[in-house]
Amino acid sequence: MTSPPVKDTLAAHRLAPSKRLGQNFLVHPHIAEQIVATAEIGPEDTVIELGVGLGALTLPLARQAGRVIGLEIDAGLVRYHQETGDLPANVTLIHQDLLTADFAALAGEAGGEVKIIANLPYSVTNPLLFKLIEQRQAMSWAVLMIQKEVALRLTAAPGSKEYGVLTVLLGGCATVERLLTVGPGNFHPRPKVDSMVVRLDFRRPPEKMGPEIFPRLRLLVDAAFRQRRKTLLNSLSGAHLPGLDKEKIGQLLAAAGIDPRQRAEELTTADYLRLAGLA
Repeated sequence: MTSPPVKDTLAAHRLAPSKRLGQNFLVHPHIAEQIVATAEIGPEDTVIELGVGLGALTLPLARQAGRVIGLEIDAGLVRYHQETGDLPANVTLIHQDLLTADFAALAGEAGGEVKIIANLPYSVTNPLLFKLIEQRQAMSWAVLMIQKEVALRLTAAPGSKEYGVLTVLLGGCATVERLLTVGPGNFHPRPKVDSMVVRLDFRRPPEKMGPEIFPRLRLLVDAAFRQRRKTLLNSLSGAHLPGLDKEKIGQLLAAAGIDPRQRAEELTTADYLRLAGLA
């Protein structure tokens, strides 16, 4: 027996996609199955799902993982799952905003590193990515369905217009891999752009970044890209970074072997890490 269409399920339970929350529900089960398959989840894994929705990803996840912890901000959807009892016994549903979640605490409760999987609302993608970077030590990997444009930024090469702050920061703590593209017709309501599923593997970063380096790295990268059309010497000195005047910044760039006339997008993650290590 097949499940009723998403629109019918929502209507039957007096639910509707929230524009404020940026909800787009997966409508084709085979897409959810494909996403879970690419994530390579096993019975020893504890997976945190960010945004349970109607359970499109949750159900195939529960068949593969030992435990699923689902975070859902929408009280109506939490009530729907409680009333229908549709979630398997190995799923723990928590009414919570994913941006306030403490992944380190959840990993501690689970007894080790967790895995993250999500069909993310476009509006929370950037803040969530920064949160994952900051709490990266609590997780092995994250498989995220995000706006294709953002996915291309995460995997952009130095010198391209897509290359930016998140590209650099993720380059210091995760390997980013594109998994599959998902068209607008796979959602209700239908978005105007394509989505893409990416894996952030925190176990195999292309560059080694110690935890003490990250705060300095983020300050430098934010400052450099805030005025990306300026030379590094001017963008960094114009940011009024603590203890770093123009002369000091020139010395740091020279010590790191970086031409002060270069611009933010011309530096690799390794360049920024070298600079942050000297700052």
